[in-house]
Amino acid sequence: MRDDGAALVDLAVNVRADTPPAWLREEMAASLSSLAAYPDGRAARAAVAARHGVPVERVLLTAGAAEAFVLLARALKVRRPVVVHPQFTEPEAALRDAGHSVDRVLLREAEGFRLDPSAVPGDADLVVIGNPTNPTSVLHPAEAVVRLARPGRVLVVDEAFMDAVPGEREALAGRTDVPGLVVLRSLTKTWGLAGLRIGYVLAPPDVVAELARVQPLWPVSTPALVAARACVGPRALAEAAHAAHRIAADRAHLVAGLSAFASRGVRVVSPAEGPFVLVRMDAAAVVRHRLRERGYAVRRGDTFPGLGEEWVRVAVRDRGTVDGFLRALSDALP
Repeated sequence: MRDDGAALVDLAVNVRADTPPAWLREEMAASLSSLAAYPDGRAARAAVAARHGVPVERVLLTAGAAEAFVLLARALKVRRPVVVHPQFTEPEAALRDAGHSVDRVLLREAEGFRLDPSAVPGDADLVVIGNPTNPTSVLHPAEAVVRLARPGRVLVVDEAFMDAVPGEREALAGRTDVPGLVVLRSLTKTWGLAGLRIGYVLAPPDVVAELARVQPLWPVSTPALVAARACVGPRALAEAAHAAHRIAADRAHLVAGLSAFASRGVRVVSPAEGPFVLVRMDAAAVVRHRLRERGYAVRRGDTFPGLGEEWVRVAVRDRGTVDGFLRALSDALP
């Protein structure tokens, strides 16, 4: 909240605006009459398997992608886990909480935060990378990510934002030819279900079995299972595809507006491919404070390994919201 009590326009969160849609809320509400029974995930699991064209044995439903990171950290017996940064901090936190010593590979700003597979140590037996990556919005080529795979290594690819990429190009979900590949998907971002907690893992059956072994009983509620089944159905996939193209257009508008401030020390990491952009600016902490005074919240970047206090992440929104933000930014910049 601002000092005057007015609500902030939240550009710090990376959940799609105006979600969940009414039809999804109605489907979840209809499930409330069956809450007396224990959750049965078989239909949702089969629907996810069909959506990606894989056997059901390769699917595990989870309470969001965050639970999947905890399961991986607890279930897998790894000696040298490596996390590619900057990226979502939960994978490393889960590994450390499980007692692992974690190595980092820091992608460089000078190289556009793009993946160099040769930078990952050859003896790493667990590698975690996001694609497209939060917070850099970089979409790594699938062939570059696949180069990280090898026998004896688990390769975890967090594709929580892949459905915001038109055509889901560079996606690895559904690939069964890559050794040790584990793909995580979240339904909370595109569908605005962060409070419901729903996601899934696509992995070899032996890995799925190991994760299920340490997973609590009935981890996914009945409404979340209904949401999972709905969000991988034809109607949802068509809506998500339309939203991905709209996000791409709105992102281009945001990037163009930010680029107009280049002479005032603003630089956008590009090409951005996610529903957010990473921005470097002079005196970012001061600018964030001034933006809050003007009614806008952006995400600080210095909590992501490999980034400093000069970075912020800005969510992509509709053009009207973006134009208002750009006017506030013009006032807030030094």
